[in-house]
Amino acid sequence: MCTSLPPAAYRDPLTVDATEPSGSRQKAFPPAPEPLPMPVMDNHTHLDFPDGQAPVGVKAALDAAAAVGVQGAVQVGCDLESSRFTVQAVDLDERLLGAVALHPNDAPRYAARGELEQALAEIERLASHPRIRAIGETGLDFFRTEGEGLAHQRYSFRRHIDIAKRLDLTLQIHDRDAHDDVVQVLREEGAPGRVVFHCFSGDEELARICNKEGWWMSFAGTLTFRNAANLRAALAIADPALMLVETDAPFLTPHPHRGRPNASYMVPYTVRAMAELTGTDLAALCSGISENTIRAYGSWD
Repeated sequence: MCTSLPPAAYRDPLTVDATEPSGSRQKAFPPAPEPLPMPVMDNHTHLDFPDGQAPVGVKAALDAAAAVGVQGAVQVGCDLESSRFTVQAVDLDERLLGAVALHPNDAPRYAARGELEQALAEIERLASHPRIRAIGETGLDFFRTEGEGLAHQRYSFRRHIDIAKRLDLTLQIHDRDAHDDVVQVLREEGAPGRVVFHCFSGDEELARICNKEGWWMSFAGTLTFRNAANLRAALAIADPALMLVETDAPFLTPHPHRGRPNASYMVPYTVRAMAELTGTDLAALCSGISENTIRAYGSWD
């Protein structure tokens, strides 16, 4: 759910205390959940994106996450500014790995300025950093982009797939209202060896495809929303070896705190929902998710 923010929205990653509420109660961070019995990682977060009056800093956000059993995170870029931030952040804290890309809604904007090729070239340069482990988030978004912008989306997606394959990096997919087309492009281009459907938004049909192809399904706080029957049905048939968890922070805060700022320390709400819905022992689920995350991105060490 990454969206573009003006440069002023990007902050020094060590100057903001993520645990300190500010503004109204609606914009204050929710209380910390009960810690998980085994550690997991948040495989998709945006530490450079403030949520209203509640910005999140890298060190404080990761400290808060560690206190509840979330021992690391993947910081994800959406455009050049946030991808540059990602490279800076992974150098500042060893609990972070990174992903860099142009979001599908941003690709048409770069194209309109005649800057798409230059931007893609910089993404590839940034991706050479040893702690950048993924190209993402990239994909297709038919909710916010239409018309000729879709051609730029498709072109950018195909270029990101190529970069991920040549650099042997994981591909993080943004898929909004575009399941069939995303799968089609992946099959036409030949998917990289590791593919993650970030903030999995599909149904049983897409889950079956992911099971068959060996593509990871990353569940976010949306799984806990009352209107998310399709996600719960998908989770029910998802291969446990292909399950990941994320926040997409500061977006998609899980129930019962939907609408308030999100951060990596909120992962336990989603993990507990996954355990309850699948009838899985919580500690066993945590261990499985952690193993899956390392297979997807490599070691944090």
